Amino acid sequence: AYTTTDKGHMNVHLRRHTGERPFQCHFCPATFVEKVCLTKHIRTHTGERPFSCTQCNWSFSVKWSLTKHLRTHTGERPFCCVHCSKSFSQKGNLKQHMRTHMPNRIIERPFSCGQCNASFTSSSKLKQHMRTHTGERPFSCLFCNASFSRKLDLEGHVRTHTGERPFSCDQCDAAFRLSHALKQHMRTHTGERPFSCGHCDASFSHRNSLKQHMRTHTGERPYSCVHCDASFRRKISLTDHIRTHTGECPYSCTHCNASFSKKSSLSRHISGIHPNEA
Repeated sequence: AYTTTDKGHMNVHLRRHTGERPFQCHFCPATFVEKVCLTKHIRTHTGERPFSCTQCNWSFSVKWSLTKHLRTHTGERPFCCVHCSKSFSQKGNLKQHMRTHMPNRIIERPFSCGQCNASFTSSSKLKQHMRTHTGERPFSCLFCNASFSRKLDLEGHVRTHTGERPFSCDQCDAAFRLSHALKQHMRTHTGERPFSCGHCDASFSHRNSLKQHMRTHTGERPYSCVHCDASFRRKISLTDHIRTHTGECPYSCTHCNASFSKKSSLSRHISGIHPNEA
């Protein structure tokens, strides 16, 4: 049970049970449980970045982004691995690293789905999964008719309306709507490639890249053309191929009237025909 002597903290806690969100943005319909969350959100509309680095010209809309950024100057790496001497500037990078020490760890999944073979570590994850069978989408967008089976997906979707990108990289100016997008992006800085192929020495920074690579071993080609017998390992390859049937050429040259079915074809055209404009 949650206890506190601070009345304000208790009020905030109770709102998480009641669903009350009394702090509304005057730029959009977004609402919040706490005033401090509204203040942070409003900066996505105003562009205000009140937290400035004293070492360089960077500034940030939230204090924790500045704290992370300062480690690029100080070299501080406060998150240490208990199994080896490695340390990291971000907790998320440490968590990913820890998996290298437990590659064969067996994770207990006691909550099983009665409709398929899926099993989960918690009852809440099972509940989320069951919506894939029932089609239930209880989380609705205030801005449009979209609805979602997971609250997390709704929160990410709402940011497409508000423009909010709360997950900021402390190495560059990139910012993202979703935490996992930031996590993937950070691997471009760290060089981490945590997804390894079991058939060869290849490793990848993204799980989907490994999944696509595995098809070179299995021969799987799950994306089939409805117009002919062609099939492909990657969805984008199927999309490009279908344009050979439809004649669609969505990539237009800004220097002449040429248009192309593939982005790569447009790039080759510009470098070959318009090299001075490239």
